[in-house]
Amino acid sequence: MSTQVVVVGAGYAGTGAVNRLEDELGPDAELTWISENDYHLVLHEVHRCIRDPSVESKVAIPIDDVKTSETDFQTGRVTDVNVDDRTVEVDNGEETIGYDYLLLAIGSGTAFYGIDGLKEHAHELKGLDDVRAIHSDVATAAKEATQENPAEIIIGGAGLSGIQTAGEIAEYRDEHRAPIEITLVEGLDEVFPGNDTELQGALRERLEKRNVNILTGEFISEVDSENVYVGGDDDSDPEELSYDTLIWTGGITGQDEVTDVEVDKDDRSQRVFAGADFQTSTDRVFAVGDTALIEQGSDSVAPPTAQAAWQAAEVAGENVARAINGEPLQTWRHDDKGTVISVGDDAVAHGVKFPVLGQLPINVFGGTAARTLKKGIAARWIADVASTRHALEAWESM
Repeated sequence: MSTQVVVVGAGYAGTGAVNRLEDELGPDAELTWISENDYHLVLHEVHRCIRDPSVESKVAIPIDDVKTSETDFQTGRVTDVNVDDRTVEVDNGEETIGYDYLLLAIGSGTAFYGIDGLKEHAHELKGLDDVRAIHSDVATAAKEATQENPAEIIIGGAGLSGIQTAGEIAEYRDEHRAPIEITLVEGLDEVFPGNDTELQGALRERLEKRNVNILTGEFISEVDSENVYVGGDDDSDPEELSYDTLIWTGGITGQDEVTDVEVDKDDRSQRVFAGADFQTSTDRVFAVGDTALIEQGSDSVAPPTAQAAWQAAEVAGENVARAINGEPLQTWRHDDKGTVISVGDDAVAHGVKFPVLGQLPINVFGGTAARTLKKGIAARWIADVASTRHALEAWESM
């Protein structure tokens, strides 16, 4: 009887792992891939669709263009995983799917931190439906606004997603000469908190050049249908910011699909604990990408970034194949190759490392070099998981 391998999720980690499994699995193994969407989304470029919805065709790659014909793909949302029976339930009407080895790569959900009204009133930035809705709301608000009474767009969270979203909306505003005011709200003291100060300064400079208002050092405390309330304590009232469109990019948490799976998880975030070999507390269940808190040494886990997911996916896929063959599992360590962030049509790069050359002597740079590097990163990933043709078609949109 053949060994049944099931991968759940078609994000960076799931897609990369499937690619590796297709290379590593022997003829006696069967691979089933489950995802609620029949495409792989290049999520770190999905913000481009806010400005131009036609980019959707470049960042959503059909699954059939990614997988081999031997891999069985099932469209649906996982509703239950039984680790004792080794079964996966999917809401697509299919019978229960059995597995010998399971790889969870479902990604993450949006963390709202219990802030009153935030989940009910804010857009998320997790998929195509989200960017379609953001584009529609921004366009509608701009159409109904005037220069004297501009549309108010508030973005909560000045991490990578929040910065890139602000940049795209600023480009949309300028291209359409739309009456839009953009405010980026960050509870900590600087944009892209916790990162290199020179990089933070370069990002702030580019955001301000695009007339993005930046409010740092105060957390959003409440949201209603018209206002975002920032700061406030026993001695002072919160600041009220009216909005037409609110977008929240402030954090991640585990997906609902893993809540009841009987593997060890973080009590707060419900993300799955995994070793540096991606094995969970149940030896036939592996986890990779944002689904997991992947051990990286004492009190350290891998960052929830696209770069980390790309790197981890290859080793995770190989380790599932090794487990089937009874071979020792490899351990993985994240190798930070730098950061590149777009701010509209511009980009900023930091700490970039190249093969052979190593880290560049310039700590932070922008301009044509950073923009080209940003395009190249996306194009390389698309070429790796799909084809050079897909990468070339996407190049100008990245």
